[in-house]
Amino acid sequence: MPQESRNGHDGSYVPQGSWNCQEPYASQEGHPGHEGPHATEGPQGHHSPDAPTPQQPTPEAQAAATQRLAQAVAAAEQALIEFEIAVETFRVEVENFSRLHHQRLGPVYARLDELDAQIAEAVAARTGDPEDVRKAHEARAAVLPMPEVEELFHGWVGSEGLYPEAQAMLNEQPVSPPQKVRPSEEARRIYRELVRKAHPDLVRDEAERARRDAFIVRVNAAYGAGDEATLSELAREWEAGPVPQEQRPSESEELYARLEWLADRKEMLAAMVTEMEQSAIGAMIKMAPDDPDALLNEIAEKLLADVAEREAYLAQLVG
Repeated sequence: MPQESRNGHDGSYVPQGSWNCQEPYASQEGHPGHEGPHATEGPQGHHSPDAPTPQQPTPEAQAAATQRLAQAVAAAEQALIEFEIAVETFRVEVENFSRLHHQRLGPVYARLDELDAQIAEAVAARTGDPEDVRKAHEARAAVLPMPEVEELFHGWVGSEGLYPEAQAMLNEQPVSPPQKVRPSEEARRIYRELVRKAHPDLVRDEAERARRDAFIVRVNAAYGAGDEATLSELAREWEAGPVPQEQRPSESEELYARLEWLADRKEMLAAMVTEMEQSAIGAMIKMAPDDPDALLNEIAEKLLADVAEREAYLAQLVG
């Protein structure tokens, strides 16, 4: 686990050169749509008649403010890259340690579970107590491998879940063939009219063809389902025309939106780090960040000692 990345006060991973996402908001002078902080206001927020009228920033001032904002975004992007590198490094370390932990200690854990089951069965056979018998069954059930989902539902599950026949059998309902859909005369009329108006072959512009292709797909789906109401809605949608494109935001607005996204992304990554650190494997790595293999050896020795202890106890019970 790279120590140079762990410099947060709470021990969490924080890359060197991380940024304060609020810094670009500290001063918004010169940003379009924001007044300077020194504007004088009278009662109820109205400008006093004697106060000078606030001047709009000059194009040069606006350009300079946008340039500073762009520099802040570039710095935030670079800091986020470093943070993501640190997070991914830790994730890979956790994943590798988890795999190694399973490979080396998995058989030992399985041996311990088997011994616990045998001990519980030996105790139940000796005492005959119903509670001991129940505990023995639970211990043995914990050792038996669970069947995979495919084994439980072989031939019943498709890519979209249970087949209709399987659902009917599970719900004790008769298996019925799918209902035949016969569109009404009105649905047929609307369908034919929409296809004549919206067919992609009526235009040459590629963007318009793509829009019409997507629209006809919806029309065909509604007609195939015999959904007259949806076809009517599609007809009204076509008559209304394409949705007008939204006005493109200014460069400064895009930069502020980018800063907000970067801050949200960093917060999400920090939550991932916290979750990994609080996991069992993450806690093990934090115990020995410089030499996790030594910790793994120490855990193996403890587990082997537990195995020897249980084997001796089992020998006493059945001996």
